[in-house]
Amino acid sequence: MDKIELQVANREILGKKVKHLRRQGITPVHLFGHGIESLALQCSTGELERVLTQAGHTGLINFKLDKEKKPRTVVVRGFNRDWRKGQLFHVDFYQVKMGEKIKLEIPVVTVGEAPALKFKELMLDHELDALSVECLPAKIPTTIEVDISSLADPGQAIRVKDVALGEGITILNDPELVLVKISKRPVAEVEEEAAEVAEEAIEGPEEATLSKEESEEA
Repeated sequence: MDKIELQVANREILGKKVKHLRRQGITPVHLFGHGIESLALQCSTGELERVLTQAGHTGLINFKLDKEKKPRTVVVRGFNRDWRKGQLFHVDFYQVKMGEKIKLEIPVVTVGEAPALKFKELMLDHELDALSVECLPAKIPTTIEVDISSLADPGQAIRVKDVALGEGITILNDPELVLVKISKRPVAEVEEEAAEVAEEAIEGPEEATLSKEESEEA
């Protein structure tokens, strides 16, 4: 995975005063990691938004700190936003060592088509949106793909133990946990959809209406 670059600077403004930084288009960030001193930093909000979009929680980032010749390798550990306006409040970064394993959450995505979903009364339940893994930074997967093409009947499920990742990547979740499963949709929901389909069939396609002049001409 290619690394993404981010320029950051030391931050002297702390506490509630950081709101003045946000008004200037600057977001406070924090860097921590195993065996390093935690740092209070700051960065352009626009650049941070770009990095969050590109890297998510799994991409490696070249952290370029003022006056340091060698960039640090980091990953996004978490961030906060204003739930009303979506404004970025704060971002936490974790510094990794390329020869040291790291634990992180990897999003789960489904691929393929489940034969069971051809039946309106069945649905796919997503039990887990992410899995905890441990691996070297260079082996961090972007996502974990789960193939659902084998799910043909109600009750069928794919569990953590059914997922095979590359060599050197260990899944830390309970092997028996369900990732996705085929369930029956609530009866009320199925009946409501059937009623809507029946109503549309009775009404039929909309008929074009003629104006008074067009009717007389006809």
